[in-house]
Amino acid sequence: MADPVATPDDLRDNAAFEALMWAMARPGTLHDLPEGLTDLVLALVDRECRVLVDDPALAQVVAATGAALVAAPAADHAFLTRVDSAMAVLAALPAGSPLYADQGATLVLPALLGQGQRLRLTGPGIEGAIETAVGGLPDGFIALRAARCRYPEGVEMVFVDGSRIMALPRSTTVEGM
Repeated sequence: MADPVATPDDLRDNAAFEALMWAMARPGTLHDLPEGLTDLVLALVDRECRVLVDDPALAQVVAATGAALVAAPAADHAFLTRVDSAMAVLAALPAGSPLYADQGATLVLPALLGQGQRLRLTGPGIEGAIETAVGGLPDGFIALRAARCRYPEGVEMVFVDGSRIMALPRSTTVEGM
């Protein structure tokens, strides 16, 4: 019996999932995606997911997975390509509950990594503290994130800058500097 051979798509999706896994395990660190935002959609979304997306082309990618396109209050994942609606989306996404923290959503949005507002991160996966910078977010976004992330409840975040990502799990404490 022959061993299965990974296709280029399999390799891309696995690399994207691995980048996301390490970004979540080590908050504040940068990781590379093979091709960009579409990689995250293909790595995270399947027909059992409920997804909010703000870009028609990306919506077609999501639809091809069989996932349901929904509004923010029902979404498991939200993929934004613009930050103009980020505050409203973050305010409306499910944050889980103390008993079902896993029902909190994941928000993926564009940001300028390594520039902009200086942040100090602490929590699981971080030895002591780490300082980073994230730009291009709306005013008050980090404060709203803090209000929505009362561990174990919260919204997972993944910032995308071209083909680089950085994650902020709900367990990460973020302080502006």
